[in-house]
Amino acid sequence: MDESTRKAFLEDGAVLIKNCLDKEMLGLCEEVFDWGIENPGPGVSSIFEGTDRRSHVDNANPFAKPRLDELAGKLPFGKLLADLWGSKHVWYFAEELFLKSGGKAARSSWHQDTSYLPWAGNHWANAWISFQSVPKRNALEIVRGSHHGTRHDGTTFRDPEDPTDPLHGDQAVPFWPRLPDIEAERRVNPNAYDFLSWATEPGDVVLLHPGTLHGGAPVDAEAPERHTLVLRFFGDDATFSPLPENSRSGYSHAGVLFASDISHLQPGDPFRAPCFRQIV
Repeated sequence: MDESTRKAFLEDGAVLIKNCLDKEMLGLCEEVFDWGIENPGPGVSSIFEGTDRRSHVDNANPFAKPRLDELAGKLPFGKLLADLWGSKHVWYFAEELFLKSGGKAARSSWHQDTSYLPWAGNHWANAWISFQSVPKRNALEIVRGSHHGTRHDGTTFRDPEDPTDPLHGDQAVPFWPRLPDIEAERRVNPNAYDFLSWATEPGDVVLLHPGTLHGGAPVDAEAPERHTLVLRFFGDDATFSPLPENSRSGYSHAGVLFASDISHLQPGDPFRAPCFRQIV
């Protein structure tokens, strides 16, 4: 890990690690991904099933947890992230699966993961692992440095006419303002935001801070399939930052993932719970 990469992640919120996973490691990841697609969890979201617009998302599948905890210990992310962050310890949080197929699945709406999960601090990273070659036009996009800025209300992802439809609603105001409509602003001014994205090959990994504004990764006729496993990790400087009480989403202050395990935490407490596997 070189100092320029450490600096880029801290300041920009995302970096590309070329050839991070070898063929064997990538195969282990793909096995877990395929199992998760065939054995979805209770929080799975799948739209347009059986069509050329299919899009499948699953998050922290409890049935898959033993497999994912085991996988996290076989991959290089523990030492890599400890070096990237300057953290003594690294813990594995959970996975997210994304499957888009058919060549017509649209881009995902802009959002911050910290609108949905009670996270703060510098030592967070999502490892974005795609199993196909991904051209830059089909890649995940990140607004550079946005994890240092405003924590916005989330989007419900339910209204195709309004990608900023508020997740928390009035309970988030005035502390968490509504998301900007980044794509609408971009159509008027392509330089309205400073975007990061990379073309990737299997084995490459994009690391992003979950507090960044990120979205995109559509498929099209030339790149019709994208299967992506996201593994989430945290380190010493990871703290609990609760969600709004009485949110219109129905989320508790601890969110919906592992909520019972972390609901006792107070604002600013180190983000820790026995359910999360320590890998360093």
